[in-house]
Amino acid sequence: MKLRSILAAASLAAMATGAQAEGVKVGMITTLSGGGAGLGVDVRDGFMLAVAQSGRDDIEVVIEDDQRKPDVAVQLADKMIQSEKVDVLTGIIWSNLAMAVVPGAVAQGVFYLSPNAGPSPLAGAGCHENYFNVAWQNDNLHEAAGAYANTAGYSNIFILAPNYPAGTDALNGFKRMYEGELSGETYTKLGQTDYAAEIAQIRASGADSVFFFLPGGMGISFLKQYADSGVDLPIIGPAFSFDQGILQAVGAAALGVKNTSQWSKDLDNEANVAFVESFQAEYGRLPSLYASQGFDTANLMISAVEAADVNDKDAFRAALEAADFASTRGDFAFSTNHHPVQDYYVREVIQEGDVFTNKIVGTALTDHADAYVSECAM
Repeated sequence: MKLRSILAAASLAAMATGAQAEGVKVGMITTLSGGGAGLGVDVRDGFMLAVAQSGRDDIEVVIEDDQRKPDVAVQLADKMIQSEKVDVLTGIIWSNLAMAVVPGAVAQGVFYLSPNAGPSPLAGAGCHENYFNVAWQNDNLHEAAGAYANTAGYSNIFILAPNYPAGTDALNGFKRMYEGELSGETYTKLGQTDYAAEIAQIRASGADSVFFFLPGGMGISFLKQYADSGVDLPIIGPAFSFDQGILQAVGAAALGVKNTSQWSKDLDNEANVAFVESFQAEYGRLPSLYASQGFDTANLMISAVEAADVNDKDAFRAALEAADFASTRGDFAFSTNHHPVQDYYVREVIQEGDVFTNKIVGTALTDHADAYVSECAM
């Protein structure tokens, strides 16, 4: 069943059931156009695959493109809450959009399940009982990279990230765990495509290594320009800059790079093996980190739908908190601020036939929670 058929079937089934008392109406706001579209497409496809596999006829999903614009995302959220009467919102990729949408949405009694963005304010003082992050808190993969940098023996690293909430969280997270010196630290423009100036800074910095967080098309541009520059310092990064969709665009320039992630296609658990196989069969490509997060987000929601009526907010919230589903990551639990406690791995970019992908080569952090949970009053 291809995506168009999945969407049509979900919508028709929901209309046939009429009332949503035993099911759920979901509003997915995600990025489906522009430079970040690949991330949103993967979240959407993973989410809808889980909905299709559930066999439930009482889940309706309304999907809209936020165009990576906060004002558009806010307008879509307002429409979905006030006109579409959704019970659950999900899908946002970018932290600046999440900060624009989530506080207002959860205050209106809607549940928000994040399949990606995890800005620090929503994990700490701005946490809310109706907000759940099913991916990670923004700092986490970068904290894992900092921990790995220590074990790898790097002591004078150059770090860079885009100038938006997730970029700030990225560099703060890396520095929280990294024990060495910084040869340079810089923030780039969100959506930037020319990194000649930053690469010149790296060349002149005396660094022994480079850490960067540049998701989507930004990472593709940087890696290609870095490879062509002749600078050959080892690179560390989070999975966002070395994930499945990006690797095919970058190619051999990424081989051997170490990156950190809470998920990898070679995680050996039953749920993940089945997910990778079914995603590839459905969509004709290997799943990405984002696809796995969309899939897990849907399965968390489905587990709650099976346990409680979404109109009973307390019962539905308790069912979400229980996280009684088979995650592609294996062990998965929520901390008291509704953010994951999970393992973070070190992956290496490899080539399998004509496909560039990742394999796990180590564990950076075990049963790791975020740094902001003590600030959350829940």
